[in-house]
Parts: sequence; structure tokens; C-alpha cells
Amino acid sequence: MCGIVGLFAKTPEMAGKLGDYLSTMLIEMTDRGPDSAGVAFYRDPVPQGTVKLCLFSPDPGYPWRTLAADLARELGDKVDVRIRASHAVVVAHESFDVVKAWLACHHPELRIMSAGDTIEIFKEMGLPQDVVERFHLREISATHALGHTRMATESAVTTQHSHPFSTGLDLCLVHNGSLSNHNRLRGWLARHGIEFQTDNDTEVAAGYLTWRLREGASLEEALEDTVKDLDGFYTFAVGTRDGFAVLRDPIACKHAVLAETDDWVAMATEYRAIAALPGADGASIWEPAPGKVYSWSHA
Repeated sequence: MCGIVGLFAKTPEMAGKLGDYLSTMLIEMTDRGPDSAGVAFYRDPVPQGTVKLCLFSPDPGYPWRTLAADLARELGDKVDVRIRASHAVVVAHESFDVVKAWLACHHPELRIMSAGDTIEIFKEMGLPQDVVERFHLREISATHALGHTRMATESAVTTQHSHPFSTGLDLCLVHNGSLSNHNRLRGWLARHGIEFQTDNDTEVAAGYLTWRLREGASLEEALEDTVKDLDGFYTFAVGTRDGFAVLRDPIACKHAVLAETDDWVAMATEYRAIAALPGADGASIWEPAPGKVYSWSHA
């Protein structure tokens, strides 16, 4: 099962309310994924030479501010931290590789959910409504975002196994479907420098895109290559710093809907998740064609 939602704001007014609208879309997909839910927001770009990380700890009393203070002493510069339920958004004036290495050495208990200039991933076990309320998602403004409600079929119900998955800077992927060759592909990608933290097949798809982008492919080229290299049935929604893209496999047995107005672009597994958006009754609505990449960008 699983449910996917995505929203791309074309106007500042839409961006200011994007968290509220995406939350409504996410909750509408509850019966497709009651096990867990997650979102990736693209917002508040950090300055060049700075990295934004979203970190997760299962400890409800985790000392996030102590962590930020320790990291600031290590870097010799201020580190900002914003706590949001079981996650924290940490902004450091240093490269990702340096901060990642410090965390691995001093705080291996933490999970890096996302990293980059703009991306913030929040995900957790439980009903979508509970996740929306726990992370106060309705109050978030963003230029674009993806969301996912999960009904686990191929791996454990945990926070780590929830979607979205991020395997590269400002890149994330959500997936409805199942891949049949992910174990073989995971080993091949690991030998080419892609790191994985779960046994979820969706993380392999995200890792594949990260690898192709590292090799110099555009996002559209990388997605087109998934049609050749990933076996199975799937609908992918991929977030990047500037926008998002959608792809269904050539068989297209997992349904999806796209809609567009002058104010927004929306994607969902079912139209009912889009129907509550302002102007949805006058939107251009269509079903994505099998094997065709659809993308929108602010760049």
C-alpha cells in the first residue's frame, strides 16, 4: 500500500501555508499507511560553507543543546539547534563531511535523517495525524515538500525504516511499491561508496539516484536509468534543493495523480489528497504516464 503526497509552491502565499496543506494531504492517506509517516520540507537555505542536518534520537530527553554546545566548541563557531519532537535541526558553519565524522566519533547513537542546504526530514512511527501533531508540521512554511504514509511490507516498522530516505545532500525519495533486486544492488552501490543505514528497498533506490548524480547525470537522466536498472513496481517522488520529480515504472500498476494550478503543483497516490487544496476544482489533473519523468524546479 503506502501513500505519497507532494506539494510545490509557485507563490510566496502558498509557501507560507505549505506545511498546513501538506499535513492535510498526509492525513488523507492514513488508510494507505497507518504504521508510520514522514515528511521532507525544503526551506530556509543556509549560507555557503554551512550545513543543515536533521538528527534523530529515540531518547525523548536527549540533551540536544549540550550536543550543539559541544560541537560549537569543536568547530570554534556558533552552532544553532532547533528541537522538533524526537528530531533536531542543527546548523553548523562547517562542511557536512567534518560534522558527520565528528558525530560518528562522539555521538554514534544519533541518526542523520538528512543533510544539505535546505532539506529537513521528520519521520516517526504512528498514525499520520499523530506525526503531524507531534512535529507541529502545520506551522512550517516551505517552497516544496514530500510526504509518505507507510504500510510496512518488506522491513520493520521503526522510525529508521520510515520514509523519506535521504542518501545525498538535499536529496530524498519516497516510494510506493516494491523492488525485487534491491539486495544485489545495495551491495554493488556500497562498493561504489554509497552508505546505507537500513535494509529497506526504498533506501536502495535513493542510493542509486545519489550514485548516478555523483557520476554526473541530471536528475531526469538518473530517474530514466532507474527504469533499466531497478526491477519491480514503483511510484517514486524525489525531492531536490530546487524542486521535485515523479516517476512511475513502465508497468505503472501503482497509481498516482498529478495536478497543477497557477499557485501550486501537487502529487498524490489518490486524488482525494489533492481535493482539499485551494483551487483544486479548477486544476489541470492527469495521471502520470508509465516510465515518464515529470519534474518542477524553482531554479
